[in-house]
Amino acid sequence: MKAIEANPQLIASCGLYCGACRKYLTDKCPGCHRNEKASWCKIRKCVSKHGYNTCAECATAVEECKTYSNFISKVFALLFKSDRPACIRYIKEHGEKAFAEEMALLKCQTMKRK
Repeated sequence: MKAIEANPQLIASCGLYCGACRKYLTDKCPGCHRNEKASWCKIRKCVSKHGYNTCAECATAVEECKTYSNFISKVFALLFKSDRPACIRYIKEHGEKAFAEEMALLKCQTMKRK
């Protein structure tokens, strides 16, 4: 198993941190940006189409974005107590490097809902 590292390139388009994901750490997934099988992800497609690394680079607030705040994301947030919008806000405020460092320190894929 790989060790968790602080690597901004391991931040998924939606703000999850692939660098702390069990599938990434056990070499079962290359991470969001290199995972060609993730063609189903509309967020990833949108981010790629606009030339962004994450939704944090977009001028539209993720809470108001229909691509980001859809039914599946709400179910995911409920099941995993995830606050992906908080991840995007953190990246906007502190930058990708600081976010990757924070997630590696916490050993988390996402910020938790309070």
